Amino acid sequence: MVRANGAVSLRELARVVQTSEVTVRRDVRALEAEGLLDRRHGGAVLPGGFTRESGFPQKSHLATAEKTAIADLAASLVEEGEAVVVGAGTTTQELARRLARIPGLTVVTNSLLVAQALAHANRVEVVMTGGTLRGSNYALVGSGAEQSLQGLRVSRAFLSGSGLTAERGLSTSNMLSASVDRALVQAAAEVVVLADHTKLGTDTMFQTVPTDLISRLVTDEPPAHDDRAGTELQALADQGVQITVAGAGPAGSGSPSGEGVPPGGRSRRDVPLPGQRRTHPPGGPGPQLRSAAAAALAEPSERARVADMRRR
Repeated sequence: MVRANGAVSLRELARVVQTSEVTVRRDVRALEAEGLLDRRHGGAVLPGGFTRESGFPQKSHLATAEKTAIADLAASLVEEGEAVVVGAGTTTQELARRLARIPGLTVVTNSLLVAQALAHANRVEVVMTGGTLRGSNYALVGSGAEQSLQGLRVSRAFLSGSGLTAERGLSTSNMLSASVDRALVQAAAEVVVLADHTKLGTDTMFQTVPTDLISRLVTDEPPAHDDRAGTELQALADQGVQITVAGAGPAGSGSPSGEGVPPGGRSRRDVPLPGQRRTHPPGGPGPQLRSAAAAALAEPSERARVADMRRR
């Protein structure tokens, strides 16, 4: 299956061979030891390391349910009449299909797949960059694409990539794609990264968006056994990235009040931020922030303790 598709998910493998993901994970580990494939969070790919990038047909088979949930929530962030940029990728293609329902939008993109998804949308204006077609992901790249973005300003950029870490931010395996993505970021007041849990903790060759420029991450709930993805989410939150986690359960299952549930029936959970990079809502900081502040007030600072010792 890996040789045929370039990449497969553990969930899909377990479904096809009718066994548990635990069994599949053990077998994938054995195949990796023989050099037949490389493990990735939630799946496996053909060997190739940092420089290898799967094409669109291979990527479209990975984490399809997760991408759908992520696209549902990302679309709920967009309001009528906005101007946004949408980068290339299978997750952003799913987003574009949902943006087609929002009237009055202007969508700037370098992706033929995104443009195709919006081609017949009523009252949605599609602006395409120039550039050279990169056939593996149906995206326009090169100096023509970058120059067409100069002087552009929109409210949000929605981007995907090959990997996401707290240390380097969003990255991809192709230099030309990375360069265009950086130009898309420069055009937006806010950057929203769409990345399923299989990309968390994965680092690839070319950085596209450093962590301090990522305003929000929309992702899915990592499996309970995926400690690395969970650790990466916490590290991103510590650096001030607002994290919205999509759930595949019934509407409202992510929050007792059902707040933030889009019309598609997907639930969401916003991870509280320990950092101070963003403005708190009118109600004040969340419970984690209040408890941290209370602890700081209850415990004297190091300077105060030293001064007290001197007086004694």
